Amino acid sequence: MTGGPDGALLMGPRGAPGSGAHAASFPACRERARLANLLAVTALPRKLLAIAACLVLAGCSSSPAPGPLTAPPPLPPRVVSGAPDTAGVSVGSPNALYRFRFKQTEPGGDFNFRDRDLTFYFRPTPTALYFRIENLQGRPVWINWDNSRFLDVNGRTGKVAHSTTRWSDRYSLQAQTQVPGQQQYSDYVFPMDDLTDPGSTGGEDQQPHRPLIPEDQSAPMYTGRSFGVDLEFLVEDRPRTYTFRFQVASVIPR
Repeated sequence: MTGGPDGALLMGPRGAPGSGAHAASFPACRERARLANLLAVTALPRKLLAIAACLVLAGCSSSPAPGPLTAPPPLPPRVVSGAPDTAGVSVGSPNALYRFRFKQTEPGGDFNFRDRDLTFYFRPTPTALYFRIENLQGRPVWINWDNSRFLDVNGRTGKVAHSTTRWSDRYSLQAQTQVPGQQQYSDYVFPMDDLTDPGSTGGEDQQPHRPLIPEDQSAPMYTGRSFGVDLEFLVEDRPRTYTFRFQVASVIPR
């Protein structure tokens, strides 16, 4: 401790009150620290927002744009109109869930039969049973529809419907069909009980009916089941019945 020019006492560097640069620098340091903390706190949300924006942009750029929604293919109808030609390789509706394979069990053969008077060719489908007849003789023969019968896959036997049969014909006589000598005749058959009421949508010009075999999810349960037709002909004015049976050999998903 020394004396000042005016007699005041001056304390050394280690004095309590002190004087000079050290004593004056303490408030300034504290102020600078407070400002630095304030700036750091203020900048923090901005950094977080910037990071969040980068993440969002990165997520948007890496996610593929959703493609257009495609509707599943329509299921085959539970009621068909008539029996469109199925001369193609695939048997069944184009949008069917399953492929069908059939075999002829009675009489044995590859979907054909022949005797001295007639030749038969068959094509079973889930919609109807197609056939073609050739009259081998020089005289006409007649198909007697009213005395013919159809055996469906559920074991029921009933009257036969063919290409000209309509809902209004269920309880009336069907005209016989003539097959002239040395000529062919093509048609299709299905159970008459499968005809449905056309109502006000189609009138008598259409032939709505249930298919022989459903082509929906229930189709596999019909594997191994049999169906067929007993066709009565008048040959030389004598009735003659031809019996044909077929089996659903396999039902395979498409």
